[in-house]
Amino acid sequence: MDTLSRLIELARPQASLDLRCLLAGGFDIDHAPVEAGVAPFHLVLDGTCVVETAGGGQVALHAGDFVLFPRGAAHRVRDVGRAAATAPLTLSHDGMLPLRRNDGGDACADLDLLCGRFVYVPGSSALLLNALPDPFHVSLVGVQTLGALQTVIALMRAEAEQRQPGALAIVTALSHALFAMALRAHGEQNASTPGVLTLLADARLGASVQGMLSAPERAWTIAELGELAAMSRATYARHFNERAGMTVMDFLTQIRMTIACDLLLRTQRSAAEIGEAVGYQSEAAFGKAFQQSVGVTPGRYRRQPQENGQKAG
Repeated sequence: MDTLSRLIELARPQASLDLRCLLAGGFDIDHAPVEAGVAPFHLVLDGTCVVETAGGGQVALHAGDFVLFPRGAAHRVRDVGRAAATAPLTLSHDGMLPLRRNDGGDACADLDLLCGRFVYVPGSSALLLNALPDPFHVSLVGVQTLGALQTVIALMRAEAEQRQPGALAIVTALSHALFAMALRAHGEQNASTPGVLTLLADARLGASVQGMLSAPERAWTIAELGELAAMSRATYARHFNERAGMTVMDFLTQIRMTIACDLLLRTQRSAAEIGEAVGYQSEAAFGKAFQQSVGVTPGRYRRQPQENGQKAG
């Protein structure tokens, strides 16, 4: 399995579509912040709009643009021209999803927007989700090399419009594909910006990252990882830091903690066994490193989903 696929698998994002918006004229829709572990997203099927962040930033979105809020931040979706609202928002159902409109269903929409969310597991998703900019925006405007991504979006739009049997299942599954493609495209388009996605887009460094993921229990040295990348120790360490925005050993620790979180939630193995599986010779050493990285003990992390479920009930 390639490195990006493995990190997505560890994050275990579950896509769900909330509604489709067909908007005309003036509109300004507020989105409140959401709880940890939920990342809302918007996909412009047709038209244009502006997303304003709580910090005052603005992102112009065009047909085919995808924007995700990895940490669930508050934001607003508004029209480009800041026109006065044309009509109150109404909510109905289009046969596939709840449908929000502001034109009474009579006018031709200026914006066709899919709104949804990815629910992910805090801890095992940290290496991937926490590294993303907020908002995470991938634009297709002027990009000729993303034909596959454009094809996915076109198919999502067609399924949303036709609403044939199975349309919601298809669009939801395509949301997962869209997420993976957007992550890959971002790494390729932002090679000068340090981060995990930039690191994964570097073919030479990718071999060393794959090594860490495949054998987290191994007592890796920078020299050994440099050999996998066909670089000297010093060149590898410098190049890695420039691409990842962190040291090799800090990144290795994050990989180990990501895998440990996944094993704690998916298996019944003891903390000592899991610690050994990710490179720690004692349960105490693993517990200390885990708490420093994740913020809770391994036992508390394992119990959290059950505790949260009990509170919700």
